[in-house]
Amino acid sequence: MHIKVGIIGCGSIARHRHAPEYKANPYVSEIVFFDRNPERAKGLAMLFGGSVATSVDDLLDDPTIQIISDCSSNEFHHIFSTKSLEAGKHVLCEKPISLSIEFANKIVQAQKKSGKKLMVDHNQRFTQAHMKAKEMLENEELGKVLTFRTTFGHAGPEHWGVNMTNSTWFFKHNRSALGVGGDLGIHKIDLLHYLLGDEIEQVSAFQGALDKVDENGKPIEVCDNIVCSLKTKRGYIGTASFSWTYYGEEDNSTIFYCEKGIMKIYHSDEYQIEVITKDGERVKYQIECMQTNDHQTSSGVIDAFVDSIRLDKEPLVSGEDALASLKVILAILKAAETNTVVTI
Repeated sequence: MHIKVGIIGCGSIARHRHAPEYKANPYVSEIVFFDRNPERAKGLAMLFGGSVATSVDDLLDDPTIQIISDCSSNEFHHIFSTKSLEAGKHVLCEKPISLSIEFANKIVQAQKKSGKKLMVDHNQRFTQAHMKAKEMLENEELGKVLTFRTTFGHAGPEHWGVNMTNSTWFFKHNRSALGVGGDLGIHKIDLLHYLLGDEIEQVSAFQGALDKVDENGKPIEVCDNIVCSLKTKRGYIGTASFSWTYYGEEDNSTIFYCEKGIMKIYHSDEYQIEVITKDGERVKYQIECMQTNDHQTSSGVIDAFVDSIRLDKEPLVSGEDALASLKVILAILKAAETNTVVTI
């Protein structure tokens, strides 16, 4: 089976994740790139041996293209992903699925109507350690989960984005809107839903632009830090922190405190999962290394999406899953702005 792919948006995520992983996939025969900046599209086409489209419609009107990767910035997902589904393409959309529930619903409805596959790139589900942790939690190896804490932080998108400056679109309210919540937080919310097999239904939070400044030296228009309390439908309670100001080291760890002990994920440099039982026994698992901004490994997302099309199976992260996580992030920001507990 030979699959032809179109990529919309040729920024960092396309360069570091989508393009190289499609290139490495044995079933993908060709990649066509589109970007509003034609030079950027040409650069990736040269790098990965693909071709360039002059417009989004060129991609969507091409009957030989089966997959579209929507790597546009957040405010365009509901336009490009919806159009692509309506044009009969399978769509892998970058996260967050959209900036509002209304727009996210447009994408989900377009998927239902088209019958094509839609997956949203919540890549934390795909790491070997998180898959192993899910299995252990489902088997209740440490009994039931009682509480949890999770964090996701690094030095900020200006160290990762395509232009490597603090004029990055991530800092603009009209383009990123959700700040660190839509960049990093939404990953961890999706991960908690996945690992717990549950959904968060109540939140409270604090947020702020504590340190980042834009290209004019003014505080950025979105939050660079969020700290929140979360309660799930089944009654698990926990905390989460999301940050663009972890200067010195990225932190991507999650801890579950269970009836019979503690499970720490990505807490140690050496072991991806550590279990400490009630009576003090320690079990350490070396599974794989975590993908970080500085250390790029294959995320597994592209291979999983190609397989879902090739083998006609449900993608691991559906539009509905992504919508559920978006609702939580929007509630967290509302809770912080209104100083209230918000029920989703």
